[in-house]
Parts: sequence; C-alpha cells; structure tokens
Amino acid sequence: QVKLVESGGGSVQSGGSLRLSCVASGFLTSTSCMAWFRQAPGKEREGVASISGGGRSSYGGSAKGRFTISRDTDKNTLYLQMNGLKVEDTAMYYCAAKVDYTWGTCLGPGGVGMDYWGEGTLVTISS
Repeated sequence: QVKLVESGGGSVQSGGSLRLSCVASGFLTSTSCMAWFRQAPGKEREGVASISGGGRSSYGGSAKGRFTISRDTDKNTLYLQMNGLKVEDTAMYYCAAKVDYTWGTCLGPGGVGMDYWGEGTLVTISS
C-alpha cells in the first residue's frame, strides 16, 4: 500500500526556517520523481521543488535560492529545507510522487501527472 506522510510544518516568524519531511512507503523513492507542492487559501496549487529518481533537483520560482529539496533513499524519505521564510510562503505543503520515473522533473502545473499525494502539513509564517 502506497503512503506518503508529511511532517515538520508549523508556525514561525518571517525569516525563520523549517524542515519538512515526507516518509514514503509502498514504493521506492530512488526510482521515482518526488516533489513538494503547496496551496495557499484561494490560490492554485503550485510546484515548489522536485527531485528525480536520478537525483536531479528542480525548483519553482518562489523556492529558488531559499529552499532545498533532498532525500534519503535508505529511509525512503523526502525533505524540504526552507530558509528565509516569508509571509507569502504560508500554505499547506504536500508531498507527491510519480513512481517509476527516474530522469525527468515532475513539477507539472498543479501537480498534473503525479501518482500519489500525502495529506499535507501546514506552514504558517507571521510577520
């Protein structure tokens, strides 16, 4: 059974940092494209960062230079280190997987093409 469980969300002040985690089960992250998406109230879901099965990372415009995606294939876990957080980063953050997809990016608009989703972890940034 495939499962994605996110954790690490919370409330921090602007300029702070958070590290999100996503534990995957039922498939291998090493042969899948893994990604973080986020959705703020009243806005469409947007891609934050992805990492291919081969280890190549890609970032959405809002994340470049501030966020870092990584994974531990031994733990089958995906991470998102977020630094320099801004109020506009406030959103529900979702982990998603496109399985058996080793080499491409998977930051399609709105998360199109992703096979599995977690339930999300809430990030709230205050000024």
